[in-house]
Amino acid sequence: MKLENVRPMLAVNSIDDTILFYRNLLGFECVNRMEGWAALQKDDVVVMISLPNAHEPFEKPTLTGSIYFNTSDVDALWDAIKDKARIVYPIENFFYGMREFAIRDNNGYILQFGQEITDPAQIPPPEMD
Repeated sequence: MKLENVRPMLAVNSIDDTILFYRNLLGFECVNRMEGWAALQKDDVVVMISLPNAHEPFEKPTLTGSIYFNTSDVDALWDAIKDKARIVYPIENFFYGMREFAIRDNNGYILQFGQEITDPAQIPPPEMD
């Protein structure tokens, strides 16, 4: 059995506000929508959003991790959105071979965007504690 992809389902307070955020800032399109749910897509990436499930308690959107997007040009994406987003950390090269940055979406979810570093000379050494 092969897993083919992952499509996160994010609970949100407002479908409309979240569609606007992902469309206007990141270039996603709303490709499907019904009462309390929508699917947003950019290229081969799909993010689903929904209003809170009536069967589970919901105070606010939460996720203990983040959603990581691989991109073909992380620098261009950073330049396009850095002045329009809530920055978690700015673009940086990391010792594990990725150049990346992170923002928060309109619901508070952390979105990370990264690109593999192809020049080994640009990979910094790991920080020592």
